[in-house]
Amino acid sequence: MRRHPTVDEGDLSWMRQAVVDRDSCAAAADAGALPELFVAAAPAGRREAAEQLAERPSVRAALSEAVIGAAWLDRGVGETREGVLEAFAPALDAAVPGSRDAKSSLQEEAARRGARVSYELAGHEGPPERRTFTSRALVDGREMGRGSGTSKQASEQVAAAEALAQLKGSGAAC
Repeated sequence: MRRHPTVDEGDLSWMRQAVVDRDSCAAAADAGALPELFVAAAPAGRREAAEQLAERPSVRAALSEAVIGAAWLDRGVGETREGVLEAFAPALDAAVPGSRDAKSSLQEEAARRGARVSYELAGHEGPPERRTFTSRALVDGREMGRGSGTSKQASEQVAAAEALAQLKGSGAAC
């Protein structure tokens, strides 16, 4: 609100969502070297497992959230706020009023056209700690995009971006 006093609450909500999503939390953990500290704190016989866990964005995001919670309990709101603002500065700087993630943008565009959006998991490959998911974005039952990512949500975002580009490029009513 302080950075964007004229932006309406709806856009601020979308911006907040972008700032505290899994990728931003994982990036904050990376910037603070939390994955390395996590691995270093693991018992000697479990370091390899800890290294594999530390590669996962969801685990790095959880590390970030845990450290913020612990700092708040130990140091209070004031000191914690300063550290959080510093850690999330890149995400805060990248938050643009009016921006939406690909799935939300596709949903809005499809709604304007009276169409329905759904997602299907097309497959996955790799071991659990390095799994890659592939999803299909369907608009009124027709595949409009396909994408891969390290989570189902990430693969859906890539598929949605492709579908949105195809939808806007075609100008079709679906």
